[in-house]
Amino acid sequence: MLLAAAGSRIITNVLGSVIQGATVGGTARYIRDELEANGLYLRDGETAILLISCDLGGLEPDITRDICEAIAARTGLARQQIVIGGTHTGGPSVIPTNYRKPVDSEYLQRLLDILVDLAGELAAGLAPVQAAVEMGQVAIGYNRRSCYADGSHEMRPAEAGATPFTGLEGPSDPAQLGIFLRDPAGKLVAVLHQNTCHPCSFYGADFYSADFPGYARRLLREAIADELPVLFFNGAFGDQGQEKRSLPRVSEPQERQLIRCGAQLAGETLRLLHEADFRDDLPLATAYRDLEAEVLLPDAERLSRARATLARVDAGEDVSPFDIVRAHGAALLQARFGASPREALPLHAMRLGPAAIVTQGTELFCQFGLMIKQRSPFPITGVFSICDGYRGYCPTYEAVLGGGYSGEPIYWTRFAPATGYRIVDTACELLHALHRGDTDV
Repeated sequence: MLLAAAGSRIITNVLGSVIQGATVGGTARYIRDELEANGLYLRDGETAILLISCDLGGLEPDITRDICEAIAARTGLARQQIVIGGTHTGGPSVIPTNYRKPVDSEYLQRLLDILVDLAGELAAGLAPVQAAVEMGQVAIGYNRRSCYADGSHEMRPAEAGATPFTGLEGPSDPAQLGIFLRDPAGKLVAVLHQNTCHPCSFYGADFYSADFPGYARRLLREAIADELPVLFFNGAFGDQGQEKRSLPRVSEPQERQLIRCGAQLAGETLRLLHEADFRDDLPLATAYRDLEAEVLLPDAERLSRARATLARVDAGEDVSPFDIVRAHGAALLQARFGASPREALPLHAMRLGPAAIVTQGTELFCQFGLMIKQRSPFPITGVFSICDGYRGYCPTYEAVLGGGYSGEPIYWTRFAPATGYRIVDTACELLHALHRGDTDV
């Protein structure tokens, strides 16, 4: 029998705190809409998994470990039964991507307490449910890596007078996953949905917002129930943005962009709910593995240039935001991994009836997500990113050759070029093991 419990918590930081953003400054002056953590606890016999989606840019691996260990102590779950992800919206400074912005350790301590409290409530509230898993399609995200005639690739749109644009680097993925839980009386307990796109409507703004995932959540609650827990997990979105860059650039107001993407996300979820086939006999199974990955350090020349750039910043010189970001990222990469250029990447796989989900910690490029789905033995497969600790971009060989931001080695693009392909291989091994019914994985 499948048991579940779901709940939500507000996780908005105090006003006056710095806002997450690699290339922007500023602090939060007001709250446009609240940031939330939404949790879903599933149990079937001895098999259990706790999923928590937070309206944050992500959480560093060490912070995620601390939170998971505290949740495990409170609930009795094993560390491998807990998945914490970020929607990658703007919010408190929790990832060290900005040279001038420290990570907000006081906020992270409050967040730990909130998430442990939420997990404890869910563990105590498990009840029988029926489940439905559906797959639909709506195009929210588009590839945002532009290619140019000089062989360069950049995470920016083509501009008039620039080197001729020669197309987009990779694909997009409009697939949308919906998981729905209801109690035996038919009341909806939780919604989990997933699509693939960076939420950047208000990037660098001086207020808190959950961006289009938050707007979609609001629409779903207006349509279904005010207090409905709604979890959003992003797909393989490393190279996916909200603008269709293969077309001439059109200026879209930020508010309209958010409404468009949020309405598309919520609308498709409501359509899937309308067609959902609820069952009380969908089996739950999970698998877990740590993938040991090689970290690619900056070469000596790059590191020297980075340190010189940061010295200019410290001296008060005017340096472009992107030059600061790249220099900071290179120096931080060397500082964190110079002594041991290896890192463990946790991968979860979860089966719920005919569907399966893979979670991993990078901003995986879209091509890798499509490869996992193509090789999956399940008719429905979802790929979730920046779970179990934010680990930055994971680009394809094409992106590494093209270079540019998200294609060069900095702290949040730190893995050797083969890593994405190894994530695909490992994820598919786990999926096929679940499909065979293997439990020793």
